[in-house]
Amino acid sequence: MDYIDGCTTHRVFSFPQIKRLKGQLEERSQRNRSPENPESSDMENGSDLQRDASRQISDLKFKLTKSTQEVTALEQNIIRLESQLTRYKDSSENAEKIEDELKAEKRRLQRELRTALDKIEELEVGNSHLVKRLEKMKANRSAILSHQ
Repeated sequence: MDYIDGCTTHRVFSFPQIKRLKGQLEERSQRNRSPENPESSDMENGSDLQRDASRQISDLKFKLTKSTQEVTALEQNIIRLESQLTRYKDSSENAEKIEDELKAEKRRLQRELRTALDKIEELEVGNSHLVKRLEKMKANRSAILSHQ
């Protein structure tokens, strides 16, 4: 009887536990079926995960392709800009060379101009001296002619 009483007592205590466990199980089932919960039933969850993984893989492949294209485009831009930079550097060096040549030519011409101006001034001084001498000679000649 003790054994039977123990079993019935055990069963009496088990019914509330069973009810509680069934309630918890039902709660979990309801949560798993709700769209907000990411944990759905095993079959749905597995196929959803597979679909999500496939979609993510496709998205990542697309992004990789797009990134590769962008990298290629940027590399081409770099090559184009480097060649443009080389052309500009060459052009700048040529312009600087021409500028240096023009500055040297300007200095040479300014020296020649100063030399020519000095020569002109020297000739004008000489000319004015000769004009004065000529006038003096004319005055002397006039004086000599007027004394005769």
